[in-house]
Amino acid sequence: MLATSVTPIRPARAAEATLDFDELYGKVSPLGLTFSDKVKQLAGREVTMRGYIAPPLKAEANFFVLTEIPMSICPFCSSDADWPDNIIVIYLDGPRTFEQANRLIRASGRLEVGSWTDPETGFVSLLRLVGASFRQA
Repeated sequence: MLATSVTPIRPARAAEATLDFDELYGKVSPLGLTFSDKVKQLAGREVTMRGYIAPPLKAEANFFVLTEIPMSICPFCSSDADWPDNIIVIYLDGPRTFEQANRLIRASGRLEVGSWTDPETGFVSLLRLVGASFRQA
């Protein structure tokens, strides 16, 4: 009897889901922002986005704002009704020290969709990547 080596079949790794700023919302109207179909489909899944770290409110934090274009001031607004359509909040697993803002990065994390108020800061967001990590693009 001839012995053969059997290589186990491994499931194909799911392609990395990417999301661009122009794919976040389906429409912007006087009634507010409407999430795109792609955002609705990716809710709860791991996604990667490219953008710029907005200037943080303090040097050490467990979150930052990812923006489509470099910004010179923090883009947080008082309510989700005023939420800009080209930013997303990135929540890290723990605090980090931010020294340089406005650098192009790739952030990856689980996409959360819907209005949420951070209990520590009171900041309101419509979209977030949670449990996220980032690296230079």
